[in-house]
Amino acid sequence: MTILSADEALSGLSTRTEYEAALQRLREASRAYYGEGDSALDDTAYDRLRLAVLAWEAANPAEVPADSPTGLVGDGAAPAGDVAHTTRLLSLDNVFDAEGLVAWGASVQRRLGAVPAGGFTVEPKIDGAAVAARYRDGRLVQVITRGDGSHGEDVSHVIGQIDGLPEQLAEPVTVEVRGEVAFTQEQFETANEVRTAHGAQVFANPRNGTAGTLRAKDRPYRLRMTFWAYGAVELDVEPDVEPDGESFLPAGATHAQVLAAVAAAGVQTTAACPAGLHVVTDLAEAQQRIDAIAAGRAELPVGIDGVVVKLNDTAEQEAAGSGTRFPYWAVAVKLPAVERQTVLEDVVWEVGRTGVIAPTAVLAPVEIDGSTVTRATLHNPADIRRRDLHLGDTVTVYKAGDIIPRVQAAVVRLRPAGATPVPLPEACPRCGGGIDKAQERWRCAQGTSCALPALIEYASGREMLDIDGLGRTYVAALVDSGAVGDIADLFTLTVDQLTAASGSAKRAAKLAEQITAARSRPLSRVFCALGVLGTGRSMSRRIARHFGTMDAIREADAAAMQDVEGIGPEKAPVVVEQVAALASVIDKLIAAGVNMAEPGDPSVARGGGPLEGKVVVVTGKMAGPLDGLGRSEMNALIEKAGGRAGSSVNSKTSILVAAPSASGKPSSKAVKAAELGVEVLTPEAFAELVAGWPA
Repeated sequence: MTILSADEALSGLSTRTEYEAALQRLREASRAYYGEGDSALDDTAYDRLRLAVLAWEAANPAEVPADSPTGLVGDGAAPAGDVAHTTRLLSLDNVFDAEGLVAWGASVQRRLGAVPAGGFTVEPKIDGAAVAARYRDGRLVQVITRGDGSHGEDVSHVIGQIDGLPEQLAEPVTVEVRGEVAFTQEQFETANEVRTAHGAQVFANPRNGTAGTLRAKDRPYRLRMTFWAYGAVELDVEPDVEPDGESFLPAGATHAQVLAAVAAAGVQTTAACPAGLHVVTDLAEAQQRIDAIAAGRAELPVGIDGVVVKLNDTAEQEAAGSGTRFPYWAVAVKLPAVERQTVLEDVVWEVGRTGVIAPTAVLAPVEIDGSTVTRATLHNPADIRRRDLHLGDTVTVYKAGDIIPRVQAAVVRLRPAGATPVPLPEACPRCGGGIDKAQERWRCAQGTSCALPALIEYASGREMLDIDGLGRTYVAALVDSGAVGDIADLFTLTVDQLTAASGSAKRAAKLAEQITAARSRPLSRVFCALGVLGTGRSMSRRIARHFGTMDAIREADAAAMQDVEGIGPEKAPVVVEQVAALASVIDKLIAAGVNMAEPGDPSVARGGGPLEGKVVVVTGKMAGPLDGLGRSEMNALIEKAGGRAGSSVNSKTSILVAAPSASGKPSSKAVKAAELGVEVLTPEAFAELVAGWPA
């Protein structure tokens, strides 16, 4: 039988042969996930395949086999086990957009015969494995997987290794809590370190790792996981034992009240996740909450693959009823994938401006979180070996929000025959010299000397010395000719040398003018151009304003350096050491007549400004009076007006400066700001606020 890929299946199942091939692919992926936790399909590919199968079945109902997995809990692949559930533990139906949520709401209204009166709840859909945890007299006695919804496996061997699911409650209550077990991102990284130390393969992703860990009984190590309850049901007491006092779950309690009671007993619920549990009156408000949770997704400690909307009133839940696979009173709104599988085609090694030799994964193009990804970070050589990566591997790639995509692990069962481990460099890829392997992050033995072209290009950039026109090609020519050995040499270049590098006397004359102008740049820009580790534009401004002159910076010890905002006890000695190591370059800059003082700033001197004490975040392209200002220039403007520039919207943010998008849809930061009640200003309004405090 022909086996179709998910993309091939989605393009159309036109024959029964193609449909049967897609069914086989669906079953294989489900069995892998619920077996070893190592599925050959990521969530998005699985959903696409399943939708194609459902579409074919809807068009050909008479030809659907009785054992089709689409009508079964866990698509019929989850090990059923032999422990009967107190009540059926079902899956959730999925929708993929706002229109789907509205359609679900209409179906609920039809089932109730009226508009829901009790409102809805909105909570994150933790991306893990569903379990039922039974407490008797306050003691955790049994943990059961979802299985086929009617029966599950007893995995009580994991008791004691799940945060949020205590072995003993403060009160002697008898109840069954239901929820999701998952690895937090921190737990996932730790789990893979432990597995590597024991010679085991790393997990492809947290979700699959959770499924495998719950079922594993013979490992020589234990891995911490975390639990979030999303519901609870009454648990019958032992035979011949009368219940002690009132029921733990009072009749008529809403979903939100049930979770509050569970939390009060000591079990962690979805309300404890930063995404929270929200009670709303209608689906329009529910959609706003969904957008806000999606916007803050990258900052959550655990992965979520959707947001769950439920009827809050339990009487209305009962009236809406349930099907064989999922309840009609709840639905999961799936979010765009932040994790996909693709092929690792190559690894390239590049030397950064500090001499670090950094690997980058070259990937077969894949869409993640709304963008096409072809490259991802691999951290360092030790990380590559820990993850046992081979060229040609199918790898799991993770991306969320503005985070650079990263390769998490290989799907080993899909490794092609003859695949070779990713080769590590034996010599510096830039200069061919030796490599310093003393730390996990390898460096060229020549340090910054090897990375000189990158450092010179960085120093010449718009936000540093701003030598317009001195791009990569001309920098390489100047370094190769020996005319430039450090950034100070830029200021002693002759027109003849610039002509030789650029190939044009006219261009050389313009470059000479730009270099002359660069001598008068503020100290903050000159200091940033030096490339001191751990000091970008914002930190360089703080250092320059704090000390005022280069002489004062050079005289500062680690204790004095810690007086600069943002420099702690770990960074301070590094900055001091770096400044000392650059003594000869700084002396050459002084001799070349480069400015070594930060201009006076009246607004900073008075300690005032319209943004005093406020944290400001900027997103989008600026317009109006701020048109053309980049992120660094906006940050400088914020600081000059007394504020502090932030990078992400959170509870400490005072103002978000957000330019409207071309589509009219608010950015994720704007959605987050609305949720937190952060003031949002257009670039024009912000310019008016800081008028008179120019950058």
